[in-house]
Amino acid sequence: LSYVFCFIRHIAGLNAGRARSIMEWKEKNGPFLNREQLKLVKGLGPKSFQQCAGFIRINPETVRRYTADSYHFYSYMFLHQTAGKKKVKGSGSTSNQFNPLDQTCIHPESYSIALRFLSQIAGSLDQMGSAALRQSIESSVKSRGLEVLAKSLDTTPETLQLIVDGLTQPPDISTDNLDDFKREIVSMNDLHDGMVLTGRVTNTALFGAFVDIGVGRSGLIPKRFITLEKLPVDQRRRSLALGPGERVEVQVMNVDLQRNRITLDLIRVLK
Repeated sequence: LSYVFCFIRHIAGLNAGRARSIMEWKEKNGPFLNREQLKLVKGLGPKSFQQCAGFIRINPETVRRYTADSYHFYSYMFLHQTAGKKKVKGSGSTSNQFNPLDQTCIHPESYSIALRFLSQIAGSLDQMGSAALRQSIESSVKSRGLEVLAKSLDTTPETLQLIVDGLTQPPDISTDNLDDFKREIVSMNDLHDGMVLTGRVTNTALFGAFVDIGVGRSGLIPKRFITLEKLPVDQRRRSLALGPGERVEVQVMNVDLQRNRITLDLIRVLK
């Protein structure tokens, strides 16, 4: 509980009070089944939701366990697209169905664009992260160009690139493998400039990638440090090249204890 609390309190749009409310809601109602349920949390208004939603991902494995067996999960996920409205403890009501886009870096405000893009290339949500969908997307981008595609969807190339990243990256958001972290490094006080660590990418944004290095606070690799020569060849066409769940080796550039910030430099992507 303490690790999760320490992590989410620093997400954009959240603070200690809202993070505590999120944890209390989860304790009372069970795991969040979709991002929309965040709106039921006391003290988390529209502006806070807009800021934090893209950084909070719903793990389908958690939903699968919560719904007891895979049959109910997959029917819940794919077949009941227009059903399943129920009251959820909190305030008001919201859909209780899992949305596959909730496990990606795609912001809810861009879901309609993502669905229209999938329709353009004859793709579907259940293909996310697959080689087939990746090939279809790459073929479309190569033949029409990112800017032309973005214009046809009434969005920006930057937003469309993030959508492409979210649809093509394998949906692995697990950060449970403790072997990723040095056992003697447990807090920010243990860090120093120049230290080399391994970790897992937890979130990406236009300005960089957040990496869990096992100290209760994710570090940020600024976009300027994510350069082509540090990346595998097959990842050089993405907007940020890094996706949730990917293991990376990083170097600590700066530790700001007062502002609770960690700046990292990418050394390489680990396989």
